[in-house]
Amino acid sequence: MSWECLTLTFEGPVAVLTISRPKVLNAINDQVLTELLAVSKELAVNADVRALVLTGEGTKAFVAGADIAAMAEMDADQAFEFSRKGQAVFDAIEALPFPVIAAVNGFALGGGSELVLACDIVYASENAIFGQPEVKLGVVPGFGGTARLVRVIGRNNALEWILMGDNVSAADAYRVGLVQKVVPQEELMQVAMAAAHRLAGLGPLAVRTARSLVKKAQELPLEQALEAEATAFAGLFKGHDQKEGMQAFLQRRKPEFKGN
Repeated sequence: MSWECLTLTFEGPVAVLTISRPKVLNAINDQVLTELLAVSKELAVNADVRALVLTGEGTKAFVAGADIAAMAEMDADQAFEFSRKGQAVFDAIEALPFPVIAAVNGFALGGGSELVLACDIVYASENAIFGQPEVKLGVVPGFGGTARLVRVIGRNNALEWILMGDNVSAADAYRVGLVQKVVPQEELMQVAMAAAHRLAGLGPLAVRTARSLVKKAQELPLEQALEAEATAFAGLFKGHDQKEGMQAFLQRRKPEFKGN
């Protein structure tokens, strides 16, 4: 399927999704959200995909935010629907059954920063800029920024980002834990793709289970999170991949995982 605002390609088990509106720094509008939701549904049922790299076209922006020109014409009801649609789309990305790596190649502001927050691993180029500048426009984050940012970088860091609305360098985003690696622009996709292929080569059921447990741990009391971990740990001993992985280790060979 072809998309107006997105490009979807595959390199073996790794999907690469590029937001392609370079003339407006890949800004998010209703069409982008519609396409992101559709492609997320498509990828979610593609059993051949084991990792996704998400990036923006060009070298200036990952996603520079929501399309301000479009938002300026909205009334309150339209703004509510736009916010809820964006939240649903980013929820769908977060719920994909495989790891999602954000390759942040420039501005990731407002909705762009919120899109990053829906990803699992974040690699950024040295020129990447993050931020939640909505207060400077007289509004607040609408695509999950207040809910997700505090979970990733902590309450006080999130408050500073959201209340001040300042741009945040890749180095500072790394310092507070949003970004896992900062690399030169020309190396970004190579680093992201290498990581994606590493993830794709691991046991998909174990990766999916571990990812789910970490996400649940943010919501559950400690004792419930520990019980969920033990249950999942034991459950994996019923399948092929646990036996294959351990036998391959003992036999000093590469495992052949099947995802069950």
